[in-house]
Amino acid sequence: MVGRQIVYAPCKVNLHLGIRPTVDERGYHYAESVMAPVGLFDEIVIDDAPFFSVRHTPSLEVPPEKTCVWKAATMLAQELHCGLNLRIDIKVSIPEAAGLGGSSADAGAVLRALAERWGLDRYDSRVVNVARRVGADVAFFLNPQPSLFIGAGDLLAESFDELPMPVVLVKPAGAGVSARAAYKEFDRDPSEPASAGAVCEALRAGDAAAVRGLLYNNLASAAKALQPGSAEAETWLAAQPETGHAMVSGSGSCVFAICDSLEDARAVAARAKSERGWWSFATLTVGTPEKIC
Repeated sequence: MVGRQIVYAPCKVNLHLGIRPTVDERGYHYAESVMAPVGLFDEIVIDDAPFFSVRHTPSLEVPPEKTCVWKAATMLAQELHCGLNLRIDIKVSIPEAAGLGGSSADAGAVLRALAERWGLDRYDSRVVNVARRVGADVAFFLNPQPSLFIGAGDLLAESFDELPMPVVLVKPAGAGVSARAAYKEFDRDPSEPASAGAVCEALRAGDAAAVRGLLYNNLASAAKALQPGSAEAETWLAAQPETGHAMVSGSGSCVFAICDSLEDARAVAARAKSERGWWSFATLTVGTPEKIC
């Protein structure tokens, strides 16, 4: 008996997401993805139990056995020939279908907790391979810090030092956008992406102002076609005096902007809620695993 583990799963924003029209043997698009973890967390509690169960609060629209957490835990247990006598409870704060990586964040957090529980390094090839099989972003959440991922967005190419940046998140009303739907829409009129080189150089230099002006996502048009509210939110957010630039995160529907201060981010979030009725959240990008794991 190991006893209780409590782990926190931060969400992410894509500072750069460059999707290529070509796909790998799994059907995943090749991509350059520069992600930063953000201080909005799901809380995950893992306890010993007579049998395996997963519960989300509030509950998700899909049954527990269809979730990324269920898949990640069962796949790792099978890989290691371990019994899965666990109960996993997830207190959900990250919006689903928002491009913030909620389900991937939870799966990655569970994998790193189970790796510790079963005496493995989180970068053990068996853990990483399970993460990549569960989903393209899951590997990022094994060690969530500002990083460049390549391949299908699931191969770590470079990690960067901590660079706390005030961020405001805004999610328009209505349905979110599933990644599957966004990529299908992208395939209707695909585009070649810009390089992530400039934003990586800004992160190496610790230049938050440069990062702010280099936000990029060539999947954003597909996301906004599926959820026009994201386009409206992006336009509104970019027009606020504290921001100057905004971008859809990942496959949408959430939009984010980097501000000069957390006070500015909170002011914008408050206006988004009071004036537009949108879900909003102000926080910081977080940088080192020790602060979030």
